[in-house]
Amino acid sequence: MARIIGGIAASHPPTIGFAFDKNKRDDPVWAPIFENFAPLTDWIAERQPDVLLVIYNDHVTSFFFDHYSAFTLGVGPQWHVADEGSGARDLPPIAGHHGLAAHIGTSLVTDEFDMSFFQNKALDHGCFSPLSMLCPHKPEWPVKLVPFQMGVLQLPVPSARRFYKLGQALRRAIKSYPKDLKVAIVATGGLSHQVYGKRVGFNNTGWDQRFLDLFEHDPEQLADMTIAEYAELGGYEGAEVIMWLTMRGALLSKVVCKHRSYYLPSMAGIATAIYESEESETKPAIVERHRQRMAV
Repeated sequence: MARIIGGIAASHPPTIGFAFDKNKRDDPVWAPIFENFAPLTDWIAERQPDVLLVIYNDHVTSFFFDHYSAFTLGVGPQWHVADEGSGARDLPPIAGHHGLAAHIGTSLVTDEFDMSFFQNKALDHGCFSPLSMLCPHKPEWPVKLVPFQMGVLQLPVPSARRFYKLGQALRRAIKSYPKDLKVAIVATGGLSHQVYGKRVGFNNTGWDQRFLDLFEHDPEQLADMTIAEYAELGGYEGAEVIMWLTMRGALLSKVVCKHRSYYLPSMAGIATAIYESEESETKPAIVERHRQRMAV
């Protein structure tokens, strides 16, 4: 069966992609970004996941507010980089994993999540900004990608608790996939920032650190918070960190943080982290029951 080997958290501001494309690794302003992503790159190289399931939000590049779903899973065979106004970044397309994506979609609907699905849409910086840092990709990517787009920009937004429950359902879905795959879940977005309104440029580094503490040790407290509380503490756009709860819900209640970093170079706090949960190789009874439900 498929296994979740861990979770990666990474902010996704376009400045990460800018630093990578312009080779700013020796610039003292941008060097900390490369240093903070390096442990994530090393972890992927060591653990060699077959698939990265990337939780992100599109920034009205390929998805628009005339049809904007809460949970939208990509089930295509290949994913290209979106042109966000100045030409697409020079990155190769990355292969999808249709079998796993289709299975996850069926499983989540069986678990009473109302899903939307997409193919043939390019992915913007919400996905490719951190992804370009995570692993070498010339001439091609060493992993396959399942993109999971979350509707966090247009109200009403699902509750933080709903994102957390989605992660728990996602865990059941992946573990019930019958083929042997190693899956890493990548949560993107945040941390604190606001890009318009009276609080444009707002950051709250104290909340960012508190969020990271709670994310590791007490995700239930984060799941109980309202979207308004997230927006007040971390800025309206900073509320997109609720997407991280999907990754956290897919892990066990107790995790080991293998890496954690934070850097605030400009508009948004950039965080990176790695989480692993100890789990038995024996198939849990709940997963077997879930597989039987889907077979009916």
